[in-house]
Amino acid sequence: MNTNEKRFAELGIAPGILSVIEKLGFKAPTPIQGQSIPVGIEGKDVMGIAQTGTGKTLAFGIPMIQRVLSGVGRGLVIVPTRELALQVAESLHAVGSPLGVKFTVLIGGEPMQRQLRSLARKPDILICTPGRMIDHLDQKTVSLEKVRTLVLDEADRMLDMGFAPQLKQILQTVPKERQTMLFSATMPDEIVHIARTYMQLPIRVEIARQGSTAKDVTQELFFVSQEDKSRLLEKILQDYKGSVLVFSRTKHNAKRIAATVRFLGHTATEIHSNRSLGQRTEALAGFKTGKYRVLVATDIAARGIDVNNIELVINYDLPENPEDYVHRIGRTGRAGASGHAISFARSNQRDDVRSIERLVRSTLPVSKLPELPRPLPGVKTGIPDERPERRQMRRFPHMDRSQSRTRVKVEGSRSAELQQNGYARRHAEGPKRTPRFRSRGPRRERFGR
Repeated sequence: MNTNEKRFAELGIAPGILSVIEKLGFKAPTPIQGQSIPVGIEGKDVMGIAQTGTGKTLAFGIPMIQRVLSGVGRGLVIVPTRELALQVAESLHAVGSPLGVKFTVLIGGEPMQRQLRSLARKPDILICTPGRMIDHLDQKTVSLEKVRTLVLDEADRMLDMGFAPQLKQILQTVPKERQTMLFSATMPDEIVHIARTYMQLPIRVEIARQGSTAKDVTQELFFVSQEDKSRLLEKILQDYKGSVLVFSRTKHNAKRIAATVRFLGHTATEIHSNRSLGQRTEALAGFKTGKYRVLVATDIAARGIDVNNIELVINYDLPENPEDYVHRIGRTGRAGASGHAISFARSNQRDDVRSIERLVRSTLPVSKLPELPRPLPGVKTGIPDERPERRQMRRFPHMDRSQSRTRVKVEGSRSAELQQNGYARRHAEGPKRTPRFRSRGPRRERFGR
């Protein structure tokens, strides 16, 4: 047994699991694994804080699988998104399936009947999203009485997505005599409240301070107008040749960005809430295998994309929450690899940039705009601004609409005069009223009676 295997063996992992880990090619535990696995195997509550891409899944997965194989009840893993649920299931299945551990994934967008058939096989570990678990609890199709190990993965993201009521209901449903492991990249006050309320003397494992970014990820910032963002994106895609992950704030903009990238000649797809589970799964699988070079995603998938060797992450839109910036750029530079992150910001978003810099405790390097390609015909350059008339009405709400209309006309022109006179005449006469029903004579005459 070499030195790397001894390091895993020193964590108290059972021989059977060690053998599977060796076959999977894991050489040494990551820092979060090295500190969390021994505590988890002892059955103690764990509250772990670590950067994304540091191996948190096996940090809670190995202790859970070992406890299940020891006959200590069932396991339950709660994650915020469907994509993350599928990826957690894939990682745990690789370790537990050779040892006979059965898994079931309960997520939205999948037929209930298929999940009921899977539950009938009495799985050892359930991996689910909060909403679908509540659906099964309401319909009494699943029982949590035998759950002895509970994991809340990406807990801060679940709270950001509004799953606090569902989490509270699940935490009140599972038995009190259990082990709870909570993992997150940030630790807001809501997470601390959950730890104090539903956990028993949790051991805090903090690999990196909150808001820290991966050390192997370089960052870059461009101040660019909304109209020039697509041209800057075109220039960057020409300079970088590897896989690129682009983040958008809205699903509609994500769809438009993906269409623009395809128009530029690159293979691209998108992931957002309007896409079905099958479409999102196919898009992620295609991005992994190289079918698509560019993947455009919203923040709903920021923590559900576990793809190695992503060369570049582009924040086409700055995130709404500064914490999401850490999770976005954490998609590159995973597993010890290097990566690069580029952010686009408008000139009026300097406050948002400062909020991000306060969180990461560093200044984002600002780069000068390169010479941008000429706009291609058929490609929309950014989101169009509001109509001048509407901007003017918002700026001067007391102004009559007729005045705002005539301002765009040449003063003293015949068309402006007619427009003004017509508007005044219509309002002086009042709106024309037409009768609701037209009389056609007595009923008997109309029907020939």
